[in-house]
Amino acid sequence: MRLGWTALAAAGILTVTVSAVATAKAPSAADTPAPSLLAHIFGDHGVLQRDRPIPVWGHAAPRADVSVTLAGRTVAVRADVGGRWSTTLPALPAGGPYTLTVQSGRTHQTLTDMLVGDVYLCGGQSNMEFPARRATGAWGGVIPRAMPSLRFAHVERDSRPAALRDFAKPVAWKIVDPQSVGDASAVCFHMAATLQRHLDIPIGFIESFWGGTTIENWIAAPVLGTMAAYRPRLSALDRMARDTDAGLRAQDDRDDGWWLAHYSAWNAERAWRGVDVDASAWSIARSNVAETPATAPLTVGWYRQIVDLSADQAATANRIGLGTIDRHDSVWINGHWIGANDADWFWRDYPLRPGVVHTGRNVIAIRVLGRAGLTGDSAQRAIVLNDGTRVPLADRWSYRRGGAVPDGAPPIAAWQVPNSVSTLYNGMIAPLGGYGLRLIAWYQGEANVGDPAGYARLLPMLMTDWRSQFGQPALPFMVAQIAAFGPPLIRPGDAPRAALRDVQARVVRADPAAGLAVTIDVSDRFDVHAPQKRLVGERLARAARAVAYGEAITDGGPQVSGVARDGDDLVVTFDRAERGLFTYSSDVAIGFESCAGTDCRYVAGQVEGRTVRLRGGNRPGANRVRYGWADAPFVNLYGIDDLPAVPFASDIR
Repeated sequence: MRLGWTALAAAGILTVTVSAVATAKAPSAADTPAPSLLAHIFGDHGVLQRDRPIPVWGHAAPRADVSVTLAGRTVAVRADVGGRWSTTLPALPAGGPYTLTVQSGRTHQTLTDMLVGDVYLCGGQSNMEFPARRATGAWGGVIPRAMPSLRFAHVERDSRPAALRDFAKPVAWKIVDPQSVGDASAVCFHMAATLQRHLDIPIGFIESFWGGTTIENWIAAPVLGTMAAYRPRLSALDRMARDTDAGLRAQDDRDDGWWLAHYSAWNAERAWRGVDVDASAWSIARSNVAETPATAPLTVGWYRQIVDLSADQAATANRIGLGTIDRHDSVWINGHWIGANDADWFWRDYPLRPGVVHTGRNVIAIRVLGRAGLTGDSAQRAIVLNDGTRVPLADRWSYRRGGAVPDGAPPIAAWQVPNSVSTLYNGMIAPLGGYGLRLIAWYQGEANVGDPAGYARLLPMLMTDWRSQFGQPALPFMVAQIAAFGPPLIRPGDAPRAALRDVQARVVRADPAAGLAVTIDVSDRFDVHAPQKRLVGERLARAARAVAYGEAITDGGPQVSGVARDGDDLVVTFDRAERGLFTYSSDVAIGFESCAGTDCRYVAGQVEGRTVRLRGGNRPGANRVRYGWADAPFVNLYGIDDLPAVPFASDIR
């Protein structure tokens, strides 16, 4: 029997497995469990997408017969010569819990407490990654009791030069409860919880994000390669994927060539990256050794340290952590190039391939092109072993200062996060295969501020790419607009964050299966990670109700539909404002600008139904109107549903 979802939730027995009579042979006691039969995204407590055929896949013996059973329905499939298999199970309505069983010969795998409902994928950078335990209102606990209808799976960070077929290890599905929810994405949790309460069905959300990363990290190489600017880096990435040693040598050669061209002392200093260097006359340094003003040229600094490792430590060392570095670093261990980065806020965490370190004496050499050198806490610097044990590095480095480099920056490897290309798609999206989804939520853009034109191509490219990945060309895509951050403007001026917000709004508006959540009024101009995440999640949920579920509600706040001249005035008309507009704290709408070319001036707005009249805005040469055009704007125009108007830049008709 199958209990109804509402009754089951009320009864509090969701962890009890209730299954129909299976048509396949039940596994015998002699059978051997085989966790690898199913792909690692499938797990106990998971949620499968309702009302459509359910894709399942995994790995078995080459050409082995595989049977899959769910809710009393069994399908059979044969693995290919590589042992890969995939099939679909018949569609099911929302409900459960069920058992999912896979049998191949004498091996089997059984997953319990599986629910069928709606599944969401949440991706992006740090504002999507921001945990629920740190969000506004969480000081007394995020939720008072378990929400057994809501589950989530977290994809671990994994950057790969080539697309993975499966995750390196199983992805654990967790039931949302007071203990687990704190680690969940605050935005994704509040979106999913809002929709779950509204729909009263099981919901699962999959988290796949990485703070500080650019959008090009998340797009598949064949798709990103349609833009010529990315082809050289993608070619280097492909070489790395096919032959790691050759890829590393090629990157070292690119680096060497750049330094020869830009740094006159490179021939004399290049030996300092090696092992046999007499550093007895070098200074002793810890951190922040290059005390130069922000306007000074970038200066070269070299750091060297010897660390002794035991045989066990050398055999199990898998990465080195160095904390933050200002700004461009390259790292060698025992003469082997390890990695490089150019983000001064990003923690260096470089993998150690076999053979790089050895028992006894190991020499670490770091070349920094910057102004402040090693800026992170010394406790962050260690060699990390497979089991997580840390071998601390001493906070004493042999240091030698080099010369200045007047311009330019050394090339960073195509696989170096946060500014890699395609590697996070390869490690964190591709292994999801064709898992059934109801919608995607995307919160990213801060890392691409400064290139709105590029983002205008990349965001729709990512949306198309991911829809193709999951086999749903019209898969609903909810986009959270980047938050307000930075100093407010006293007078109109350039605003790179506003330009990127405008791109996000335009891309969403051009896509009938996309929705937008505006965040400028729930931001913190002093903190790019504003903690007010509940409202962001609720606005994404509202957009989803309109776009993904077809409810007759507006998917967001008022959005400009046109600007017209009326004598000395300009009249701005808004869509999604059928019930009118209103302003908070004033009888005028602030944040509007009348622009004549690059000369923009503030102009007060007067609300008139679904329009805003800008008195005197039609000045000589006026050809454009902007609203909320600042990195951290102050605005007060809302729709009747208490949703803020979407910032914009629009030509005047």
